[in-house]
Amino acid sequence: MMPQCIEGLDIKPKGVYVDVTFGGGGHSRAILDQLDSDGLLIAFDQDPDAKSNLPENDNFIFVDHNFQYFKNFLKFYNHEKVDGILADLGISSHQIDEGSRGFSFRHDAPLNMRMDQSSELTAYEVINTYSEEDLTRIFKTYGELRYARKFASTIGAYRLKKSIETTLELANLASEFIPLKQRSKELARLFQAIRIEVNQELEVLRRFLDQCADSLKPGGRLVVMSYHSLEDRLVKNLMTTGSVDGDTISDEFGPQQSPFKLLNRKPITPDDEELQANPRSRSAKLRIAEKR
Repeated sequence: MMPQCIEGLDIKPKGVYVDVTFGGGGHSRAILDQLDSDGLLIAFDQDPDAKSNLPENDNFIFVDHNFQYFKNFLKFYNHEKVDGILADLGISSHQIDEGSRGFSFRHDAPLNMRMDQSSELTAYEVINTYSEEDLTRIFKTYGELRYARKFASTIGAYRLKKSIETTLELANLASEFIPLKQRSKELARLFQAIRIEVNQELEVLRRFLDQCADSLKPGGRLVVMSYHSLEDRLVKNLMTTGSVDGDTISDEFGPQQSPFKLLNRKPITPDDEELQANPRSRSAKLRIAEKR
């Protein structure tokens, strides 16, 4: 849904914009195409592979850090208030297709799943060292898995004999008790849950969202595309109430108005043409808000 994202930003040629999930650079290039020589784009990505996609453009700054720190970097570059912020959350197609990263159960690879390859926690540690209670919590909370407890107990029993080393080993173990029709969906949720834990994705998202209102100029746009209900709920909460927890903010004068004005009451979802061209977009939800 790139056209909808770019349209949602309402780009001003001389504006300053932030792409906190650079990835393959598609969104960033589309933004740069609409900026003139006075405009600026600051992009973030902690994945080393992203550096191979950097555009050669004088209006572009790349920051190879996690986007939870974006407000500090905006201050460093003397752009504390910007005209638009774009976030395309989740995992990129490149990361899924790169089998060695261990993000997909369709490839046999070491249990890794780190977006930041310098971080210490991997999927291997999660699967082989977390208690069954913690695994159950992760699978329920981050994967909304109906087989969460069964997954955890099966893993716990298996690793008494040997550690679980690879994505295929884990997928085969989990597949034993999932009905065939549900297998792909349940395994996708299992791997999603582990990936979220490894990368602390929801905590990172909360920290990012908490900084957005202060970092936007009045009239600035926040454009966020999410891929599962846990992400979308935090984004919706922030845009409707000003709080990622969905709590109405109050002071001595009573409830405060959200700092954002929703530009789409319901999330924008892919149309049939998009789904046919990119089946992975089927779970995407796009929300757009404007700073009051």
